[in-house]
Amino acid sequence: MNRRAILAEAIGTALLLAAVVGSGIMAERLCGGNVGLALLANAIATGGALFALIVMFGPISGAHFNPVVTVALSLRGDSPRTLVLPFIVAQVLGAILGVWLAHLMFDLPILQASTKVRSGIGQWAAEATATFGLVLLILLGVRKQLATLPAAVAVYIVGAYWFTASTSFANPAVTIARSLSNTFAGILPADAPAFIAAQVVGAAAALLAAKFFEPAPTT
Repeated sequence: MNRRAILAEAIGTALLLAAVVGSGIMAERLCGGNVGLALLANAIATGGALFALIVMFGPISGAHFNPVVTVALSLRGDSPRTLVLPFIVAQVLGAILGVWLAHLMFDLPILQASTKVRSGIGQWAAEATATFGLVLLILLGVRKQLATLPAAVAVYIVGAYWFTASTSFANPAVTIARSLSNTFAGILPADAPAFIAAQVVGAAAALLAAKFFEPAPTT
């Protein structure tokens, strides 16, 4: 078992969630009630941190930081199947620790549960769409060995914060962790399962699309 890769996934996901939640708290405090400006600041900070984390941990673990990405890459044969469960556990635990770290940094109660309602067909469609685009980008980018893939993923997430009604969680580990933060980035725990289901649907559709776009084998 590759302990370095598993630890990289845990630390990377923790730092990602610290960035997501921490920048949301900071943005809400500094933007004086301007939700649009707060979301812009949150999106830019998240994208910047994500790019740095992919560059940092990509050579060690692949920098998945996302259970549906791990599963999709494994099913496609681009990541060892033996690492699927350890990666997912590391991602979820890391995400929760990252949220708690953000609370600690901003002098908030460590243990919280969100009261922010995020539900409805529009939200679920947004999550499926955001996850579809993210996973498809990664699947095609990995196969083509794009040097610009870390930047592309980061920029996609910044954009998806704005073009999706849900502000693009696109990640089951992120969804679980954000349900434990009653802050700008939170989601009501009861709403999290539907988000995760939508993300799984989006990832499955991306797998099918990636297979379609792959070049046919030469004979």
